[in-house]
Parts: sequence; structure tokens; C-alpha cells
Amino acid sequence: MTDGPIKYLKHELHVIDDKNLVTKYSLIEGDVLGDKLESITYDVKFETSANGGCICKTSTEYHTKGDYVFKEEEHNEGKDKAMELFKAVEDYLLANPTVYA
Repeated sequence: MTDGPIKYLKHELHVIDDKNLVTKYSLIEGDVLGDKLESITYDVKFETSANGGCICKTSTEYHTKGDYVFKEEEHNEGKDKAMELFKAVEDYLLANPTVYA
């Protein structure tokens, strides 16, 4: 994983299910993969919550190069960065509802 700005990413989309609010995609290229990861696959599902919002459930599958074992702290670092991105997007959308309405 990189500590600086990400230069590029390439994703492969596997599933978009608008009815069930599910998507599955893989990160297949990019400097964020470094020399230890071949790819990362994400499963994302949105569910309605009692307060009128939604709950986002995700699972992540790491495909490593060779015999490398991906460590939990590496996963947590990536999860923290993803949460920062999700929060920034959420803040923007809440402040600008006309961009998605």
C-alpha cells in the first residue's frame, strides 16, 4: 500500500445489481497494489436502515503474489483509507443534494 497520492487505478466490474443494491468489482492494476498484491476483489451491498438511511456492507478478498500473506494491519490501513474516502463522498453529497437527485 502506498502512503502518498494514488497515481492510477484500474478496476474490473463483475456485477451491478440495481434491484438488490449489490456490486462486485476488482482492483486489477495500480500503484496501490504494490509488489505484494495481484488484485483486490470487493463485494458491496447496501441495505435500508431503520433511520431512513442505509447500511453499506463490504467484504474484501486479497489476491497476493507468490506466498505472501496479507497482514491484518495492512487490511486495516486500507479499510481506514476507504472509510476516509466514503466519508468525503458522503459529506459532499449531503452538502450538494442536487448532484444526485
